Amino acid sequence: MKILQVTNLFAPVHGGIAEATYQLTNQLVKKGHEVTLYTSDFKLSQKYISSIPEVKVHTFKTWLSLANFLVTPGIIKRAKEEIRYFDTIHMNNYRTFQNIIVQYYATRYGVPYILQAHGGVLPIFQKQHLKRTFDTLFGYRILRKASKVIAGTESEVGEYKEMGIKQPEIVLIPPFYNIEEFSQLPPLGQFRRKFNIKEKYIILFLGRIHQIKGIRFLVESFHQLRQQREDIILAIVGPDQGYKSTLEELINRLGLSGKVLFTGLLSGMDKLSALVDAVMLVQTSTYERGPGSPFEAILSGTPVIITKDTGAGEIVSKLDGGYLVEYGNIPALMDLMQKILDDPTDIRNKTQKTRQHIMTNLSWQTGVEKYEKLYESLTQNK
Repeated sequence: MKILQVTNLFAPVHGGIAEATYQLTNQLVKKGHEVTLYTSDFKLSQKYISSIPEVKVHTFKTWLSLANFLVTPGIIKRAKEEIRYFDTIHMNNYRTFQNIIVQYYATRYGVPYILQAHGGVLPIFQKQHLKRTFDTLFGYRILRKASKVIAGTESEVGEYKEMGIKQPEIVLIPPFYNIEEFSQLPPLGQFRRKFNIKEKYIILFLGRIHQIKGIRFLVESFHQLRQQREDIILAIVGPDQGYKSTLEELINRLGLSGKVLFTGLLSGMDKLSALVDAVMLVQTSTYERGPGSPFEAILSGTPVIITKDTGAGEIVSKLDGGYLVEYGNIPALMDLMQKILDDPTDIRNKTQKTRQHIMTNLSWQTGVEKYEKLYESLTQNK
């Protein structure tokens, strides 16, 4: 099949949507499909592009960025000339300039397209007014004209329904993981030595440093736990997206300087060494549908604590793969962290069982078949 993948961002620094697009594109090419990718040049990863040379990647210059709404006029000419020749189109993310253009020409030429919002369906949290404006002008049409929409969790299915999408148009496909990356883990101690960590236990956060990640809740809980024991350090691993300075002010005010480590973005073996050396990963998002870092931790054999009412929390609860905590409940999070430090037997058993389940059932190598079947069903109806 000739498949067009569309994403506004394509680099590890942008988090899970870019990573999922990359992994899916890579697997589709391995299965023999002819894949083209449209994306912006905003913080683009040439490493991503060079690692999938079989994919035709068209990057478009970002002329304007309005609250991360990346305007790339160059996509208009390319879409007008090229979209009619694709069998199907897969839009990643939802409220993007690229989707506006691709939806227009896909509808004009009768090419079926799929929308996968990756958790960004409802106009909530930040920039609500702008999101509702987008929905009124473009978004509802993009959703309504889609042949199918993809949800990663049951919660996201409900969000699509709130936006007016009926059940038959929603396809539930769980998140998949690049298990090959975890087939050979680094030895213990590499991360600890690289950052000269002396404390006995490393508590890890892995992800974008953004308000939506709820890191303030984690820092405040860590501060309370530090009152009881001094053998712990908090490592925050990930790129800053405008929230680091706020956290640094909080850390200084709480007297945690030197006890909270910011490493910046880590990838490859550096990221794996952080996961391996950590005694636990704590993911405290306020709202999020499916961050991948808890499952990367599980695949590394590291226990996880995750906030309830998130996509990752839903999946971990279903798999009984870790501990869940209500966002903002500092005593509860302290107790769970203390429990892992004092007696990790129960959580390690959960971790190993869930790791095996992911390895067997949720790899990209097998998961790509679900996307292929969906594409084929749309192509037959074209």
